[in-house]
Amino acid sequence: MSALDLTLLPDTAAVDDAGALSIGGCSIASLAETYGTPLFVYDEAHLRARCREAVTAFGAGNAVYATKAFLCRAMARLAHEEAMLLDVASGGELAVALAAGVPGSACVLHGNNKSVAELTAGIDVGVGAIVVDSFDELDRLDALHRTGGCVPDVLVRVTPGVHAHTHHYVATGQDDSKFGFNLANGDAERAVRRAGASDSVNLVGVHAHIGSNVFGADSFGRAAEVMAAFAAPFDLRQLVLGGGLGVPYVAGERSATITQWADVVLGACRSAGVTSRVAVEPGRSIVAAAAITVYTIGTIKPIAGVRTYVAVDGGMSDNPRPVLYGSGYEAFLPRATNAERSMAARVVGKHCESGDVLVSDARLPADAVVGDLLATPVTGAYGHSMGSNYNELARPPVVFVADGEARLVVRRETIDDLLATDVG
Repeated sequence: MSALDLTLLPDTAAVDDAGALSIGGCSIASLAETYGTPLFVYDEAHLRARCREAVTAFGAGNAVYATKAFLCRAMARLAHEEAMLLDVASGGELAVALAAGVPGSACVLHGNNKSVAELTAGIDVGVGAIVVDSFDELDRLDALHRTGGCVPDVLVRVTPGVHAHTHHYVATGQDDSKFGFNLANGDAERAVRRAGASDSVNLVGVHAHIGSNVFGADSFGRAAEVMAAFAAPFDLRQLVLGGGLGVPYVAGERSATITQWADVVLGACRSAGVTSRVAVEPGRSIVAAAAITVYTIGTIKPIAGVRTYVAVDGGMSDNPRPVLYGSGYEAFLPRATNAERSMAARVVGKHCESGDVLVSDARLPADAVVGDLLATPVTGAYGHSMGSNYNELARPPVVFVADGEARLVVRRETIDDLLATDVG
């Protein structure tokens, strides 16, 4: 099989004459020696470039970073510095954003089952908007208003009935969805009319999201058309069309760029006569390709007539996407980044699950040995954020690299961290 497709690597990735990889001017081998493995390495220039592309494409105040894709204080601060708002889907995500110095007014509070405590926290810090997801949530906001709270701006989340071509676990726009108010059965119209007539909230717009890791921009165009038609009679000032733009994970995959996505979405809105502000919530397309995960090979186990297993020191605890969604990834050796990969292998983790597979049908250089560094690209989204402590593994650190300098933004967990909440 051919060498790794280098377009899957972060923007500042460079390969020297010996085949060794650096990102942001920092040697991957040196980073692994300093910080250990597993290790998330993020290209800060890549992150900033994607944030700027989104803001340029959609306009200031209309590009909202979906923090669920990847969040730590450094990332929240970076997105805010690049003029993005932040989409937070829990009290915890809101707390991280605030701890990073992001004002509440720059946050949009999401969630299909917000607690009274989360709604109260959002109102108390003056979040830019609350995306209302159910009639029960409107009831809770009514009750909070009766206690004398401020009146928050809200968006009503609508399920538009648009099917996205993606894994069914991350499809959100179909009629059968836990998210939002169903458009087809009239719930969406009832919710908008109730919110518009309420003294407890200030209705500023409607919201939709059709799914995650969607490659085809045409799906977003259809959602824009449906939502524009629905919103037109209400004359609201904001139409939010969510995120979900996909990225290539393996050789041969193609997806629209952020700019191409904007052309389709904004073009559909113009054609539909939309005059309100149009906002979106990119997450994966901002951070996914900005990072690689670096592991150390601990075991190479050939099974004659079956396959070769290559086991690394992480696994489903730092990247659960292959287990959850059957997601594909590439694998390579950072010491031989552009080498031919003639050895077929299954890259697995160290967890007590046969399903703990990172790359089912990997290709690696034939001279791979125990102790080699192995990396998987395009792991900047939904790895760190969905990580776990399964088998009581400590979660990996996160390093940002730029201009030849590395900075630790999330330290590696320790055994003391694992025991800190165990009070038994």
